[in-house]
Amino acid sequence: MNTTHFILVGWLLDGSGGPVREKILLRIEDGIIAGVDNWPSEKIPDSSGITDLSHCTILPPLVDSHVHLFMSGTIDQKVRKSQLSAGYDDLKPAIERHLNYFLGHGVLAIRDGGDRGGFALQYRDELDEKFPVQIKSAGRAWRQKDRYGRLIGRSPKNGESLATSFLADGEDTDWVKLVNSGLNSLKIYAKETDSQFNTDEITALVQAARQRGKKVMVHANGHLPVKSALEAGCHSIEHGFFMGRDNLQLMAEKKVVWVPTVYTMKAYAENFDPQKSDGDHRVILRTLEHQLEQMAVAREMGVPLALGTDAGSLGVLHGESMVEEMKLYKKAGYSLPEVVRCATYNGAKLLGIDKDMGLLQAGRPATFLVARGTPAQLPRKLSYLENIYLDGKPCVIYKKNPVKNVV
Repeated sequence: MNTTHFILVGWLLDGSGGPVREKILLRIEDGIIAGVDNWPSEKIPDSSGITDLSHCTILPPLVDSHVHLFMSGTIDQKVRKSQLSAGYDDLKPAIERHLNYFLGHGVLAIRDGGDRGGFALQYRDELDEKFPVQIKSAGRAWRQKDRYGRLIGRSPKNGESLATSFLADGEDTDWVKLVNSGLNSLKIYAKETDSQFNTDEITALVQAARQRGKKVMVHANGHLPVKSALEAGCHSIEHGFFMGRDNLQLMAEKKVVWVPTVYTMKAYAENFDPQKSDGDHRVILRTLEHQLEQMAVAREMGVPLALGTDAGSLGVLHGESMVEEMKLYKKAGYSLPEVVRCATYNGAKLLGIDKDMGLLQAGRPATFLVARGTPAQLPRKLSYLENIYLDGKPCVIYKKNPVKNVV
C-alpha cells in the first residue's frame, strides 16, 4: 500500500554544496523523497497530515571517513595503553559505545582505518543489521617492517612482496589500508619521514586490490610519501600533512580524495600538558595552521575532500569530533554548504554508499538529521539533534537512547 506524508522544513541543506533552501515542503512516499517544493504552496494538503519541522534545519546523515573504533579518544594514558593490548572480547563494549556516540551525533556511516587485530572488521560482521550506523572497515593495515603502524596493522611476510602478501591474506575488508609514512613530529616543525614503500610496490598493491574489487586508502604525511601513493594510483590520502602544493595539484587532476583529519592537531594542542608531554605546543599549533592553509589551497584547486576525524586519537572523541572537524573546515574558508557536502555526500561517495546516503533530493531515501534552529547554529547543534529520520520515520533507537555527551 502506497503511503504518502508531508514534512514542513524551515531550512534544507541537501548535501550537494548548493545554497541553503528555506521553507520547504517534503513529500515522502514509502520512505522515498517524492517532492521538494517551496511553501506556502497550493500543494500543501490538510494540516492534519503534516509533520511540522518549520523551526528546524535538516541535512543528510554525517559520514566520518576515518576512525579507529577500537580506541577511545580519552586522554587517560592507562586506558589508552590497556586498549592497545586488549583482545576483542574486552574491546567489544567500547566499540559498541563508540557506535552509539556516532549515532547520537548523526553519523550514520564510518570508515575504520585499521587496528592490529582486525577487531572493527569482526564487529562489522556481528553488527545487528537493524542498527542504523554502517561500518566500512580496512581490517588490519599494511606497513613496512620496523616502521610506524604496528598498532593498526601488520607487515608483509619475510621474503614476500607487499602485493603477494595482500593476495594471500584472507580478510574480507571493505578497503585496503596502507601506511606509507610516520606520524607528524610534535617537536620539530614540518619534519618528514621517508616513504615506507616505493611507487612500484604501491602500484602493485593497487593493482592487486583492484583484482579483489577493493580501493586503497593511504596514511601519508610529507611530500614523497604522498607523491608515491598518488603516482601509484591510490584512491584516498589520509592526513596529508605537509604534502605541498604539487601534490594537491596532482590530487585535483586525478580526483583523489583527501581526508585531512585536521582536528587531531587541535586536540593535541587543547590537551597539551608540558609536564607530561614530549612535544612542543608551538610546533603543534603551527602544524594545525599549516594544515588549514593546505585545506584552503585544496578548495581553490578543486581537490575533493571528505571529512574524517581520526576518532580514537588522543582527545578525538567518537561522534563529537565531527562537529569540531566541521568548525575547522569553516575556519579554512569553506562555506557551510561546502562543509556539509564534505561531511555527507563526499564521504558517502568515498565509501561507495552514495546511492542510499549523502543527498536529500527527489528519488532518494528520506533519511536525514533534524537540528533545531537555523543553519547559523550549525555545526554546533549537531551535538543536540532534535531527531534523526530513517526512510521518512523518526529513528526509534535514537529517540530511546540519544547520546548527548561523550565521556
